[in-house]
Amino acid sequence: MSAKITELKSDIEELNDLLKLAKRKKVQDVLSLEIRKLETELISLKDKESEKAAAAAADSAPTTSNAPSGSQKRYQIKLNGYGWDQSEKYVKVFVTLKNVQNVPKEQVYCKLTEHSMELHVDNLENKDYVLVINKLLEPIVVEDSHWKQKTDMVVIFLAKAQPNVKWSHMTSLEKKADDQHKNRFKTDDMMDKKDPQESIMSLMKNMYETGDDEMKRMISKAWYEGQQKKKTGIDSMEL
Repeated sequence: MSAKITELKSDIEELNDLLKLAKRKKVQDVLSLEIRKLETELISLKDKESEKAAAAAADSAPTTSNAPSGSQKRYQIKLNGYGWDQSEKYVKVFVTLKNVQNVPKEQVYCKLTEHSMELHVDNLENKDYVLVINKLLEPIVVEDSHWKQKTDMVVIFLAKAQPNVKWSHMTSLEKKADDQHKNRFKTDDMMDKKDPQESIMSLMKNMYETGDDEMKRMISKAWYEGQQKKKTGIDSMEL
């Protein structure tokens, strides 16, 4: 692992720690944006290192027994990084691959289902590349979808089953994670604004309702003693 990857991981970890402490939404949004930028950079850097490692392995690997003389075994590289955009009819996925325009058309293809896509690029400079995206946020129409090879890039056009419906995320998993993240901070904000005594009483009530007999006895005793102290304090003030 390179020093750059280690540094990026440390930066992302520290930013996530700061995000947990941030209270204001604007600050949370800024931190979240910076984290996503660094995560994208980290994915890109990992892909490059994977390519270098595969290339080094391919150079040192012996020729396969059933391959023609002088040929080498190809290695599959799984891609993680991609960009995406959308129009009324399509969700467009952008995959950067250097020299992909030199690969024959039949070696660049997609396997699509209503809720998933796989991009395959075979034998690009003696390596096979694959990008898998599962659990697409919305359904697509397979027969209306297509892809194009461009200079150093493949663009996949996923036809929306519901045109004009705007996708908030690429996958349902990403949306779920984002919703959980937002709900967590919303809950934290509510707890911050809530009266501490009310929070404690709510917690005690929940513990009483879900606890066993011993727990209920302890909470009842604590509540009774608390009430008695309040009464004693009032009596002393009257005296």
